Amino acid sequence: MPGVRRPEPAKPAGSAFPPSPPTPATLKAYNRPIAEFRASLLGFQPAERVARAQEVIREALKAAGPGEVSIKPIPGGRSVTLDGRSAFLVLDGDVNALANESVDQAAEKAAAALRRVVEETREARSFDALGKAAIALAIATAILAAIIWLLVRVRGWIATWLARLASHHAERLRVGGQAVIGREQVFALARALTTGVFWLLVIVAVYEWFGFGLANFPWTRPWGEGLQDATINVAATLATGALGALPNLVVALVIFLLAGALSSGVNTFMQPFVRGEVSTAWLDRDTARPTRNIAIAFVWIFAVAMSYPYLPGSQSEAFKGLSVLVGLMISLGSTSIVGQAANGLILMFTRTVRPGEFVRIGDHEGTVMELGAFTTRIRTGMGEEITLSNSFVAGSVTRNYSRTVKGQGFIVDAMVTIGYDTPWRQVEAMLIEAARRTAGILQDPHPVVFQTALSDFYPEYRVVAQAVPSEPRPRALVMSELHAHIQDVFNEYGVQIMSPHYLGDPPDAKIVPKDRWHLAPAEPPRSP
Repeated sequence: MPGVRRPEPAKPAGSAFPPSPPTPATLKAYNRPIAEFRASLLGFQPAERVARAQEVIREALKAAGPGEVSIKPIPGGRSVTLDGRSAFLVLDGDVNALANESVDQAAEKAAAALRRVVEETREARSFDALGKAAIALAIATAILAAIIWLLVRVRGWIATWLARLASHHAERLRVGGQAVIGREQVFALARALTTGVFWLLVIVAVYEWFGFGLANFPWTRPWGEGLQDATINVAATLATGALGALPNLVVALVIFLLAGALSSGVNTFMQPFVRGEVSTAWLDRDTARPTRNIAIAFVWIFAVAMSYPYLPGSQSEAFKGLSVLVGLMISLGSTSIVGQAANGLILMFTRTVRPGEFVRIGDHEGTVMELGAFTTRIRTGMGEEITLSNSFVAGSVTRNYSRTVKGQGFIVDAMVTIGYDTPWRQVEAMLIEAARRTAGILQDPHPVVFQTALSDFYPEYRVVAQAVPSEPRPRALVMSELHAHIQDVFNEYGVQIMSPHYLGDPPDAKIVPKDRWHLAPAEPPRSP
């Protein structure tokens, strides 16, 4: 009817979307890729085209014909024929547009691959060719065995040489005065290193032998060529990367060389201070070594920071992840590490303790053997070696028995408590006599006795003397002998070493008459 529009037929669901392109399929003959089909032909998908082409090629090769491969133009593509029969078609839709490839180039490439398949098929049927391949494989196997035998022999020699070299230089690698790595660890590390390199070379040799063996036989030649191509690609990538990074490596090398020269200059400048030949008010023998180490450490830290952008792969995600990991580790451990190092520097530069001095730190007493960046080691007279953290040393009360003495000796002292009924002059004389009898105690300066307290029931006496620097003995031995002589002297003069407590009021006052003030061995003062 006029004015009435006929309704259009409904479109099937999904017709608004273009059909999906066919799934590409690769044509292979005896493991060798020939062509890649990307377009469908008369409703046949690429996979179906591949199946038909493989059947035609298989029949043609089975017939053992002349194996002539040619290309014929057809509408919409090219036909690749084998012995006059169309083996497959290369269509315009099969061309790789991203590679700017033409249909003629794609057809010629496929024809060349097919000719290679024909040649390998003939070779596989030739006993002469297979025999030559087997002989070549046997020779390659013998060469592989010789290489492995040579690697085994060289491995032991290199391991011994590396261990000897590393052991010689490992003695110089010390942290806090302690060797970082021992001789046995050096040998184990050298063995592990040579073993790793040995197996790496063996794997590379076996890999090349395997690829050569596969490439020698027709049916496995594509696999062998793939292995060899992979090796060449990896080597080319590494070589290209190395050549591209060479200018940056030169810059980094120059930075490290300058840092090494500057470190050597700092070391040369500080050597007279380290040996004690030169000293100033702010730098002496005790502080020269840590000052030198700090300066050299700052030089190398600055060198690493300056050369980091020039190192290969520094801008890669792997390096960025490593930087994050190192930063996290430093942030987690920096509190204790930096604190210990800071306390060590404080102890060094304030000269609180020095190596060789006899000190008492908290409840620990002994000779300072080493003042390191993180710990302090002291050796007691009992044959013990105690390691204290520098934070503990800095936070504890330190008594130095060597700082005020003449030479390199130390102070010894002993305390006794005697009742008020014993003349103090007699007690002092007996304590000095005990110190005189003790081997290793100097008589100049003369031992001194102090009355340190007047307690409720007894005065406290402390004898202080200096040990002989020329006769070094552990302080514990000197103290033990001094205590023994104190007991002997007091026993000789009939004075009891005791601290009487108050039990009651005696009939007579517990005083010392004046006529008893200078009992032997005390000497009365001379009259003027």
